[in-house]
Amino acid sequence: MEKLSVWALPGMPEVRAGADLAVLILDAVERTAEPLVDGDILVVTSKIVSKAEGRTVQADDREAAISAETVRVVATRPRGDGGVTRIVQNRLGIVGAAAGVDASNAEPGTILLLPLDPDASARALAGELRRRSGADIGVIVSDTLGRPWRDGQTDVAIGAAGVEVFDRMQGRVDSAGKPLVVTLPCVADELAAAGDLVKGKLSGCPVAIVRGMGRLVGPLTLPGAASIVRPAEKDMFHLGADEAHREGFDEGYAAGLAASR
Repeated sequence: MEKLSVWALPGMPEVRAGADLAVLILDAVERTAEPLVDGDILVVTSKIVSKAEGRTVQADDREAAISAETVRVVATRPRGDGGVTRIVQNRLGIVGAAAGVDASNAEPGTILLLPLDPDASARALAGELRRRSGADIGVIVSDTLGRPWRDGQTDVAIGAAGVEVFDRMQGRVDSAGKPLVVTLPCVADELAAAGDLVKGKLSGCPVAIVRGMGRLVGPLTLPGAASIVRPAEKDMFHLGADEAHREGFDEGYAAGLAASR
């Protein structure tokens, strides 16, 4: 049985554009009594990565920013305040509300965009942390998403480096001796959610350390979180219910008109 320990890293300062996250994290680690060791996995909220990379825009430009980050609209619904909630696929392939554009934990009057390439950000950070600390660690960059068919939100991995994102169990047998055919736990998302349990949304602790899953830590060349995104050809829920109904109705109406000519 594996024993898992997860704790938030205290003492992280406010992150500004151009900040060296590896230095800030290792300075915070040094102030604790728990140095990094081989097999540790750091769960880093995407907001501090975005801040360090200068992915900040003025809040007045939020709707334009959402549009710029959107490659496909999945569904739109009016809100009680007169606005519109947009569920879209962003340029990273992730489907979620507002393309990941977020005002929480941002400076007043500003909003944050997601990192341009979260996997590249994770690789750069993991590489620096490994070089400076001497510990063979992994990094997950996390963000908060809602889930279809379920209320509430949870943190998921949008970037990863030096850590397996899936626990590939196909071909193994369960306790009853039956072969596992499609079982593919997304351990990167599970680790991101575990990190959020201790980081929280209001604590001001944007980094969590997970210890006990060293078997998942490997070379920085491992596939990143982009490999978690389901390819479009396998997407069985390409549109929202109303949008799919409207599209089907329009196609049927057009076909009927063509047949009547």
